[in-house]
Amino acid sequence: MNNLDDLKTIWHKAKTDSLPTSDAMISTVKKFKGQKLRNKWSTIIVSGLSFCIIIAALYIVPFKLLTTYMGGGMMALSSVLLAGTNIKSLKRFQQLRDCSNLEFVSFLEQTRQNQLYYYKKTQVVVMLFTSVGLLLYIYELTLGNTTLFICIYSVCTVYLAIMWFYVRHRYFIKNAKKLDETLLRLQSISKQLN
Repeated sequence: MNNLDDLKTIWHKAKTDSLPTSDAMISTVKKFKGQKLRNKWSTIIVSGLSFCIIIAALYIVPFKLLTTYMGGGMMALSSVLLAGTNIKSLKRFQQLRDCSNLEFVSFLEQTRQNQLYYYKKTQVVVMLFTSVGLLLYIYELTLGNTTLFICIYSVCTVYLAIMWFYVRHRYFIKNAKKLDETLLRLQSISKQLN
């Protein structure tokens, strides 16, 4: 009986002010899921539209050089790869239901691993196909004019360099920081509960 009284005393003295309510936790999970699903769906839709526009341009406009078709094909392939990887990860987010704190922490850790793999592998392949495809695609447009060739390829090279080395890295850091903040907050809650 003394143990029960001790347990009751500890239970009533425990400070839970810093812990979110169960409604706040459910709201956090739903907000995270909703945001990720919106991002996935918008990426899939934009990739599909890009694929359709590229294929339509290759079909409608009578290009003369094979490089233009190769470039368009590489850009269309990158759109398919991007849509495919997002469709694959879409299933994982749609299956996320109300879960315990520890299950959500585990889900976030797996999301972080997937994010890192995407940044190091998938995004590199997609951007490589897009970059090479773009450079091949515009070759025919600039073939007859040396000044135009130099100007357009300079602009495209600078644009691609900025995308590869600045925007891509910055976007990854921003998303990783958001995910890490959520993960750390939930891990601290889990430690307090244990």
